[in-house]
Amino acid sequence: MKIFWLALLSLLHGVACAQVNGGEHIFEFLRLSQSPHITAIGGISVANPSKDIMLSTANPALLRPEFHTHLGLNYNIYYAGTRVSNLFYAHHSKQIQTTFGLGIQYLDYGSFKVTDNIGNELGAGKAADYAISISASRSYLDRWRYGATLKYAGSHLIQNKSAAMLVDFGVMYADTNSQWYAGAVVKNAGIQLNKYDMNSGSQPLPIDVQIGIVKKFKKAPFSLSVLAHHLYAWDIRYDNPADQVDNSLLFNDNTQDTKKKSYFADKLFRHFVFALDINLGKRLELSAGYNHLRRSELAIAEKKGLSGFSFGGGLYLNKFIIHFAQSYYHISGAYSEVGINFALNQLFGMGKGGNKINWSEKFANQYK
Repeated sequence: MKIFWLALLSLLHGVACAQVNGGEHIFEFLRLSQSPHITAIGGISVANPSKDIMLSTANPALLRPEFHTHLGLNYNIYYAGTRVSNLFYAHHSKQIQTTFGLGIQYLDYGSFKVTDNIGNELGAGKAADYAISISASRSYLDRWRYGATLKYAGSHLIQNKSAAMLVDFGVMYADTNSQWYAGAVVKNAGIQLNKYDMNSGSQPLPIDVQIGIVKKFKKAPFSLSVLAHHLYAWDIRYDNPADQVDNSLLFNDNTQDTKKKSYFADKLFRHFVFALDINLGKRLELSAGYNHLRRSELAIAEKKGLSGFSFGGGLYLNKFIIHFAQSYYHISGAYSEVGINFALNQLFGMGKGGNKINWSEKFANQYK
């Protein structure tokens, strides 16, 4: 555990010294939520203790024995017709007390016409991004879990290709008595293996540092979450001289000259995501989130609408979990996402072979 913390601190120092702001990275698709539940609570989750295996894609420390043989799937149409597919499967090894996960992320951007510099058509080309991940998580003492995810990411943009190896490191703390949960994760740290253009230098990867806390209430059917992201840099505002407008939901200060403003509150809240989960009995869960960075970057002065807000719901059945979410990036429309989780060991039998690999094992929920 000490080695893990030393490695994490060294990585944080490197991030703080070397990173640039958003919009200048390759493999930006790795920032996208892979779960409707995560989408519903603002796009980021590092400490949510819900019984949803797809939350493990946000922080490998959330991968727990209770997810043994669970499979999460979702397929959605993103903006501009982009087809998005996500898969994650978990398996727990009792012998080494480790829970493993296998994930696949795929984005298909479709076909494009290829032309020369004067418009002559040269044929057609396809564009796609994908990532294959392997995760592992273990418990430490009574309240801690730690985990890591190794990812191979590839990109094929018509005639150009690129690849990278990346890793996520995460920890989680769960106090089930007082119902406090906390997590931290370093995401997408790694190296670029192949460049889009071999004559240019390496492009920066979309690394991020996130922390979060979740508070559940024993006598109230809801939980509150506060998440912080992009912690490697203080100022992540997009400096656009042509956009001197206030898109803030939380404050409105037009008393100073825009050139003299410090924008302290805006800079601070761009790092935060606020979320709410409401449990209506044991089967139904409603979720909502607010992402201030998303609203600040994508809302327009004339009509801000629900930019930055997201909503969703989950139906928890014995053998299935179904989640739906809508996220409002822009007034042009919301992005809808649907996902389903299966408890495979409750759906299928594998006979004696299943017993040998713990296929039929059921694990108690550690975070009730």
